[in-house]
Amino acid sequence: MEVARHERLIAKGAVRLDLDHYLEVLVRKPGAFPGSTALEQARSAGRFTPVHDAWWDQAKKMHGERDGTRALIEVLLLGRHLPHEHVVADLAAALRAGAMTADAVALEARKAAQAETEPGPAELLMAECDDRARRRSERRIKAANFPREKSLRAFDFDANPNIDAATVHTLASCEWIKNGQPLCLIGDSGTGKSHMLIALGTEAAMKGYRVRYTLATKLVNELVEAADEKQLNKTIARYGRVDLLCIDELGYMELDRRGAELLFQVLTEREEKNSVAIASNEPFGGWTKTFTAPRLCAAVVDRLTFNGAIIETGTDSYRLATTQAGPRNPPRLAE
Repeated sequence: MEVARHERLIAKGAVRLDLDHYLEVLVRKPGAFPGSTALEQARSAGRFTPVHDAWWDQAKKMHGERDGTRALIEVLLLGRHLPHEHVVADLAAALRAGAMTADAVALEARKAAQAETEPGPAELLMAECDDRARRRSERRIKAANFPREKSLRAFDFDANPNIDAATVHTLASCEWIKNGQPLCLIGDSGTGKSHMLIALGTEAAMKGYRVRYTLATKLVNELVEAADEKQLNKTIARYGRVDLLCIDELGYMELDRRGAELLFQVLTEREEKNSVAIASNEPFGGWTKTFTAPRLCAAVVDRLTFNGAIIETGTDSYRLATTQAGPRNPPRLAE
């Protein structure tokens, strides 16, 4: 049984490290990838091209050093199923589209596979690409820690005319996340804020963004505990790294000054870099009940609205309306 085939080395004492042999280890430890001997030898052999480097640079700018490098390694793993020239072409296409995830490269690979004249290998490749993309999406959705499943498809826009479907579907493209812009969902209980927050967060995770969902009070409690244990900087940095932070139920409870200031630090860490989406049952004028210091309240509102989108979901509770309608009209939307 053939395990691997290596290039024959002529020079005495020469060592050839095949980058492909280390990919499973490197995807768990991406920090070992840059500057590695295997990478340099792959460059010298023409297997790691300037297109790889250009895509890698952009992925690191978008996702950070560690996750951008991991995305590249996942692309190299995908390349095991493709001719080398196809991988380079797919990377170039994804780079032009500004799509810096392995899923995007897999999509380009799928397009190329569909153009193949022989259907057998193309179908196998498409199945492999679909399976990889599905598993990655599932992992990102699970990591987001959503309390329940919600989708835009299940949202009943007819039941809440205050919410413009076109605006929401534009948000589902996630361009605002790419630009680090905020989103505020404001309205009374039962009007669909949490459904919308989770659904848009799920769309972002499916498109390759790192998402984290949390309740406002839970986040503040975590920050207070971290401060007491002298782990505050580490905790704030962890929340600062995700592409989209979804904060639900902001405004339901009054925060003491310390908790409000710690939450403000998280928002400041993310300002104009990574997106924050919040759902609140209080209009901005009522946020002084949550952030009792007027200047702090104004600063929080400023950070959550600057260059952002605001969706007002209204005051009519969908849950109450469906309850009053009786069991013959089961609800399609619940917050």
